[in-house]
Amino acid sequence: MVNRVYNFSLHIDWKLIQLISQIERFDASWATIEKKEGQSLKQLKMIATVRSVGASTRIEGSKMSDEEVEVLLKEIDITKIVDRDSQEVVGYFETLDLIAESHDDIPITESSLKNLHNILLKHSKKDDWHKGDYKQHSNAVEAKLSDGTRQIIFETTEAGFPTQDAMRLLIDWYLNDKETHPLVKCALFAYEFVSIHPFQDGNGRLSRLISTLLLLKNGYNWIQYVSFEHEIENRKTEYYRVLRSCQAQRPNENITEWIQFFFDALGNIQKQLMDKLESKGVETRLSPREKAIMTFIENNPGCKSGDIAKKLGIPNPTVKRILPDLLQKKLIEKFGTGPGTNYAII
Repeated sequence: MVNRVYNFSLHIDWKLIQLISQIERFDASWATIEKKEGQSLKQLKMIATVRSVGASTRIEGSKMSDEEVEVLLKEIDITKIVDRDSQEVVGYFETLDLIAESHDDIPITESSLKNLHNILLKHSKKDDWHKGDYKQHSNAVEAKLSDGTRQIIFETTEAGFPTQDAMRLLIDWYLNDKETHPLVKCALFAYEFVSIHPFQDGNGRLSRLISTLLLLKNGYNWIQYVSFEHEIENRKTEYYRVLRSCQAQRPNENITEWIQFFFDALGNIQKQLMDKLESKGVETRLSPREKAIMTFIENNPGCKSGDIAKKLGIPNPTVKRILPDLLQKKLIEKFGTGPGTNYAII
């Protein structure tokens, strides 16, 4: 069955219905999970925040690893944020933090989205001329290829009145459509926002932040404990391919492929969240030495077995016996081989 939603066609089939049902079933059980897992969720939120900030900025070209992002965010010194990667990371973190803490008080309006854009780019002097305002020049969406060249993914809405009108229509539809499922509205808003590309720069990052904002405003609170952005980063090629496929039909395109991609990504991170919570349950049954090793690895990603033994005062053979058990329980990850073998938390 093909439906018309906003300016788009959407094919409602069993696959789409199953994806929505899967997300909704998880959401229905979330209140109970949240009460039971209070302490674990605090830790997961911190991890998810770092991963979201790192992933979303890397999608747009940042070179900072999650470990580097975590170090930067632990002690933000505004006077030392001089390179563009750091500026983007801190701006994304502050915008995401605002959304997490105040989503109920952030209305879906043009001025509100412009304010989020201003916060996102506030540390970048290079962006002073355009932050918080709609674009003044055309800005096609490009992908940076491995050889350093750029490839146009799709053309965006023209600057000036076309962009202003498109944003006004999108927001009016979102606020007044009471029939479309909230998840479909979230996915559609994110797609149309990035298609319009209303700001000169930062549209990709802001579209992912808006996705989180809309999901939270619709009661999907679990989204803040797992990284939607990290899932997109892992599927970056598919992400761009789906956008390009739908965009090629513009205007009045069929966006079924995008909606399915968006929902499949949400389904995947729900599974990741449950896996993490189950692993936290396993952690509570660990021995004191196992917990000490887990804590050390968490605070020192990339550490080697010799580092763990030396710092914790545990015999090296004991550490080497415990590490495979933690790997089998899917609590840690192993990287490299031989003398270069190191470990990190999953």
